[in-house]
Amino acid sequence: MPTALVTGATAGIGAAFARRLAADGYDLVLVARDAGRLAAIAEQTGGTAEVLPADLSTESGVTAVAQRLAGHVDLLVNNAGSTLNRSFLKSTAADETSLLRLNIDAVMRLTHAALPAMTSRGNGSVINVSSASSFAPVMPGSTYPASKAWVTHFSESIGHAVAGLGVRVMALCPGYTRTEFHDRAGIDMSKTPSWLWLKADDVVADALRDLERGRLVSVPDWKYKVAVFGMRHAPRSVFARVARDTRGRIGRDNL
Repeated sequence: MPTALVTGATAGIGAAFARRLAADGYDLVLVARDAGRLAAIAEQTGGTAEVLPADLSTESGVTAVAQRLAGHVDLLVNNAGSTLNRSFLKSTAADETSLLRLNIDAVMRLTHAALPAMTSRGNGSVINVSSASSFAPVMPGSTYPASKAWVTHFSESIGHAVAGLGVRVMALCPGYTRTEFHDRAGIDMSKTPSWLWLKADDVVADALRDLERGRLVSVPDWKYKVAVFGMRHAPRSVFARVARDTRGRIGRDNL
């Protein structure tokens, strides 16, 4: 049986990956901070699941998961990530560093830990969950899109490097998806139009389809494909005047 390791597996896109991969016949290694919720998700999948509680914003957490990846893992899904509900001008260096450790450092180190065994045997895949916001500074004042821009470009670069070795690395760049992500950050998304929201199960289905097709970047849903095209090609001077998420500037009242 193939084995998949999924980080941030207790909710949202991570939990959707766990359910889908279990249904597809994968044995699972599920990673998140909350051991109780991990156990619940493992039971819900109905398959064979190992739980590995770890905080990937810490050195000990990343080290523990990297050591597990030294064993046999066929698919790594780097899904864990976070954002801050405040402008960089009102943030702290400690909070920004914690965000970068989770959104960038953990992704890099876990990918680095997984690839040697994958390239040695000539098969394996890595999906790094990024964001449609990674293509432009769409949340003025926030460093989240910048962190995800690194994930997208990193995944493309490494994907090119391993393409001839039987290994695939892909960035998954969804738009607004119904998860706990915004609630955990204390971000009010109540004014976001319902048609903008994606379902986590649909995001995962699109991701696995694009991975099978050998794509380096997956943008689920046609509306976000259109949005990303605009972000990539609109003149920066024009985009800067309109770039904002649907709730306005991050921390706009505190600038």
